[in-house]
Amino acid sequence: MTQDEEGKGFAAAGPASSHAIHTDSMGLEAGLATLPGGAPAYYAKVDGGENLPVLLIAEEIFGLHEHIRDVARRFAKLGFFAVAPDYLIPYGDPMGAPDIDAIRAIVAKVPDSETMRVFDEALAFAVSRGADPTRAAVTGFCWGGRIAWLYAAHNTSLAACVPWYGRLDGPRTAEQPRWPIDIAAELRVPTLGLYGGDDPSIPRDLIAQMQEKLAEAGASADIIVYDDAPHGFFADYRPSYRAQEARDALGRMIAFFRAHGVI
Repeated sequence: MTQDEEGKGFAAAGPASSHAIHTDSMGLEAGLATLPGGAPAYYAKVDGGENLPVLLIAEEIFGLHEHIRDVARRFAKLGFFAVAPDYLIPYGDPMGAPDIDAIRAIVAKVPDSETMRVFDEALAFAVSRGADPTRAAVTGFCWGGRIAWLYAAHNTSLAACVPWYGRLDGPRTAEQPRWPIDIAAELRVPTLGLYGGDDPSIPRDLIAQMQEKLAEAGASADIIVYDDAPHGFFADYRPSYRAQEARDALGRMIAFFRAHGVI
């Protein structure tokens, strides 16, 4: 595996914290692929593994950096064909952006409709390599958590969806016309949201509104809130990381996948 395939560091996301998790690629087939529309995607799976469940991973606003690639390798070692498409790069590279405002400007340009197509292509890529389309799930972190909600509404054939602290509401634009709270009544894919109670960007009352809309729609969905956890509590390379909550949430995610036949 080349250095580029192994990882790009963290760049605008900031230097890695001392507690950043590093997952090696021993026993894995892992690297970069180019999807039909031109988007790069990092994938990882057990070497020689066949008929594996698919996990689509939606990156944070910081791009396809080493943490997201590491997450793909972690899930590959749990038996998934993990694919993390870079749906932001056609509009600018967050890895090279000078600050958070520049990153947000890139993200604001990315049409949700195009992002949905990129994830369709990522799923098709995994299936073309022998993965099982009937056991496909999506997860995502931060902005990617928002994308996970939207993709579950877009692709009703998914077996499960697990968004991590994805924004539930925000400005509606031509590029990004809907938010998770707008699609609650349409959600048919079993979904487990993992959120922090100490996250000012996603207030508790907004989470409660989303829970109410999901309940009114009879959606097979729930949101777990970790009272003292901040935004980004799974991001082990950042100061926001909370090891206890991250471990518990990951365990719940795996149990949720098992309950819905993904694994």
